[in-house]
Formats: sequence, C-alpha cells, structure tokens
Amino acid sequence: MSDKKASRQKPCHHCKSRPASAPADTSTIHYEKFWLYRHCSSVQQRDRQAQKAGQLFSGLLAMNVVFLGSAFISSVIFNHVAITLADVWILLSILKVLCLSWIIYYLLGTSRQPHAVLYRDSHAGPIWIRGSVLLFGSFSILLNVFHIGYSAVLIQCKSRVEIVFPSIEILFICTQAFFLWRHSKDCIQVQHNFTRCGLMLTIATNLLLWLLAVTNDTIHMEIESQLRMVEQRFAAPGNETTSCTCPNTTICKVFQKGYILLYPFNTEYCLVCCSVLYVMWKNVGRRINHHHVPHIKPKFKLQGVVFGPLLGATAVIIGICVFMMYQIQATGSAANRQVFVMYYSYYIVLLPLMSVGAVIGTIIHALEKRELDTLKNPTRSLDVILLMGAALGQIGMSYFSIVALVATDPRDLLNSLILSYSVLLIFQNITQNVFIIDGLHRQPSVAETEARHTGHARQHAVASELPGEEENTTSSKQEHTRVSPDREEEIEEEQNHEACDQRRVSMLELGQEIRKVSLSYIHSYSHLSWKRRALREISFFLVLCNIILWIMPTFGAHPVFENGLEKSFYGYSTWFAIVNFGLPLGVFYRMHSVGGLLEVYITA
Repeated sequence: MSDKKASRQKPCHHCKSRPASAPADTSTIHYEKFWLYRHCSSVQQRDRQAQKAGQLFSGLLAMNVVFLGSAFISSVIFNHVAITLADVWILLSILKVLCLSWIIYYLLGTSRQPHAVLYRDSHAGPIWIRGSVLLFGSFSILLNVFHIGYSAVLIQCKSRVEIVFPSIEILFICTQAFFLWRHSKDCIQVQHNFTRCGLMLTIATNLLLWLLAVTNDTIHMEIESQLRMVEQRFAAPGNETTSCTCPNTTICKVFQKGYILLYPFNTEYCLVCCSVLYVMWKNVGRRINHHHVPHIKPKFKLQGVVFGPLLGATAVIIGICVFMMYQIQATGSAANRQVFVMYYSYYIVLLPLMSVGAVIGTIIHALEKRELDTLKNPTRSLDVILLMGAALGQIGMSYFSIVALVATDPRDLLNSLILSYSVLLIFQNITQNVFIIDGLHRQPSVAETEARHTGHARQHAVASELPGEEENTTSSKQEHTRVSPDREEEIEEEQNHEACDQRRVSMLELGQEIRKVSLSYIHSYSHLSWKRRALREISFFLVLCNIILWIMPTFGAHPVFENGLEKSFYGYSTWFAIVNFGLPLGVFYRMHSVGGLLEVYITA
C-alpha cells in the first residue's frame, strides 16, 4: 500500500488530469487549466479553451500597457507642460524592472522545473535572428554608454534621470539578449498564464521603447537641419534637459556624434525582440508532433551561385560609393542638387532589377513541382505578417511623395526622379513580398539534398585516391634518402635536391587542391536543375541588394527629408511625423527581407 501511495504522489497536480487512453510518454504533459472552463468534461477541450483564454487575457494586459505608455509619450509631444520626458523615462524604468524580474524568475525558476521544456520549435529563433539580437543589442548598449557620457559632461544642466535611465536600459538589454539567445525555441509547458503575461509585458515594453525612440529620433535628425526648432518644441518650463548645448570639447562632440550615429540600431533592436518574443508567446503550451519534424535540415552553403554574388557585390560596391559621396556633400553647409540626382538615379537603376528578379522567381515557383508546407508554423506566420506590415512604411511614404510631386511640378528633373523612385519602390516591395512569402511556404527539395550528399561522396572518393599518389612519391623519396653517400658534400647536395622536390610537391598539392575545389563547385553548380539554380541566383542577388538598401538609410542617408520637396508641400510637422514612422519600418523591412531571402535560398 505504501508503494502505491508513493507512486500516486510523484506526478504533479497538472499531470493528474491526463486521459487514461494516453500513451506512456504523455505522463509528463502539463495540461492547462482555467477557472472559467473548470467544468469541461474533456481534458483536451479544457486545455484548448484555457490556452485561448490565457492568450486573450495576456493580450489585454499588453494592450493596456501600450495604450498607457502611448498616452504618456503623446503627452510629451503635444502637451509637454504637464508631462515631461523624465516622467516617461520613470514609467519605462518601472516596466523594465518588472520585465527584468520576470526574466530572472523564468531563467532561474520556470525553465528549470521538471518537464518544463519538453519541446523546442526548430523554426523559431534562427541564427540570423539571434545574431541580430546580439548585434543590435551591442550597438544599443554602446548607444546608452554614449548617452551616459553625454549627460555626465553636461551634468550641471542635466537631470539625474538621464543617467539612471540608460543604466537600467543597459541591464535590461543584456538580460533580454541572453534570455532570447538561450530560450527563443522553448515551448514551455508549466506556468502557462504567468509566462504569457510576462512575455506580453516584455513585448509591450519593447514597443513603447520603440515608440519613444521613433518620436525622440526627431531631435537627432534635427541636429543637422533645424536644431533650435526642435529644442523649442520639446523644451518645457523648468526643464533644462534640452536647453543645454554641447561645449566645444572633443569628448562632448564624440559622445554626441556617436549617440546620433547609433540611434537607429535601438529601434531595430526593439522590433527584433518583439518578433522573437511573440513567437515564444505563441509557443507557450504548444506540443509539437515529432513525426512532423524534418530529418534533413538544409544548411546555408555557397554552392550553385555565380552570377547572383557578382551582380549583388557590384550593387553593394556602387551603393557604398554613392552613400559616401552623399554623406560628404549632403552634410555640408548647403546640399548640392546633383547629390540627390545621383542618389535617386542609383535607386532607379537598382529597383527595376530587383523587381524583375522577384517576378522571375515567382514564376519559377509556379512552374516547379515542390509541394506547399501546410504544417502549423508560428514563426513563418509571423514572418509573413512582419513583411507585409513593415512594407507599409516605405509604401506609405511613397504614396505621400507621389501626391506631393504630381501636385507641384512633376516635369522637373529631380521631381521626376523622385516620382519614378516612389513608383518603383512600391512595385519592388510588392513583388519581393510575393516572392519571399511563396518561397517560405514551399517544402525543401529532398532530391537536391540527396544529390548533394552523393556529390560529396564522389569528392571524398577522388580525394582518397590522391593521398595514394602522394604516398608513392614519398616512398620514392625515402628510397633515395636511404642511399647514404660517403661524402658530406654529396649529402648536402641530396638535401638541397630534396628541399627543391618538396617545394615542387607542395606547389603541385596546392594546384591539385585548387583544382579539386573548383571542380567540385562547378559540379555542384551544373548538377542543379535550372529552376534551383535560378532561384538561388535570384535569392542571393536580392540578399545583397537588401543589405545595401538597409545600410544606406540606417547610417544617415535620409533624402526623403533632406531634399525639402515633400516638407514644403505637407508642412514641417506633418512630413516629419510621416518620415519618423515610415523610415524605421522601411529599415526593419530590409533587414527582415534578408532573413526571408536566406530561407528561400536554403530551401532551394
């Protein structure tokens, strides 16, 4: 009897509600419970209803936090007398402390419970996403270091909150980056509702940090054009944080320029973290069927592409040259009109090439015989939503520019270039989204992976034959060295001849290795079908093009505001608000497109 009682006490209270017909390996499953659905007869039905209720209540929590923070941030912009920027920082600091407490509890408590992480989503948190979190997180930490240094230099007219807030931000970024790197694939099976609320609170905090960065980024873009106007806009009576001017010292200028240069990375970091946290929120309580997990996971290999890297590298090199010339001339005392002509001309040449490539890739997707992947995949669903949502930033700004230019003077050279650029940008975003989304829903080609394995086997067979020849040469050398001459001069001559022979053999080996690598690359390139080859070429070309189109606006090229055409048509405040909301979304779209195109390249 004591053994029976002990065996009954081992499972936790979550495991007691499992069905009797469940297999033996389901004894560790923790079914969800919710007080509204405690009278459901079926355990599976109660679990599904509890999961929906938990998602609903955690979503309501995030919505209320976002609305509260948005009201605070909007009050700073429109009624800065009652609510100051320091009040917003205090609210966000409280939210970050709450998020830090939950993350530490998850790392030390929830994730270490028995049977807490029974499943891991292989699609969630790919290496490029986690690498982006670390990269942008590192730049955001450096940004806050510059912020602390800038505030410390002007400590006589700065508030102490401006030093405390970046310090808490550094701790929050470090803890969150470690949490996402280690646990982005978790499908947590315990403390479902508490974990959902913690994830949603963290998502809401990152969204508010992004919103504050977008609205506060006006100050830093204004430094180049109308600094005094922005200072008067955000200054409040009795608040001296914006009335300080940087003295003519090197250290202050370094902190100020570094802060302005690194500011866009903070917005990207917040958006990337929100996407990863949302996938984790969707995976709470999710039970993955192991039969649906693919056994062969394709990896990134630079094989089967020749023209895509060449054309993409050419676009990147030309884009860097255009960007450097633009930065040198546009940041001067008076921006030259030819700089804008050169900048928009580069886009007008590149965007049609990208659009044609995306259209050809979509047609190839329609011609090939790969089946669609219809399995449930929260990561892919989020990728589609983010691609469509982030593209609205550039598409929205383009339509505003089209209306302004058509209504003014579309026959002017610069106006016609901007008009063509806006139309081509809309078309390029649409065609690229169709190509990426269609490629993400395709199953990877198994035949190509098998052929790749056979190709590697042949290469190893060829490589195994080459050492035999080397052994023959070395054995012949040993036979020569065994014959020992009587004189020392002959020994020295033999050693010299032997050294020369070794050099010749090493050169021959190097030539054989280069030939072997080139032959294997040509073999892998020719072995692919023309559809696979074309998809890889197009995907790699679009990856490099999106990288250069991400670099240019991220590091300060903002001609949509600096040319002054749309600003004079809509007014300063309206156009600045449009740019501030559309430009960060456009930068995020380019970065997220790179990840989607890499997935298409790998599965092809």
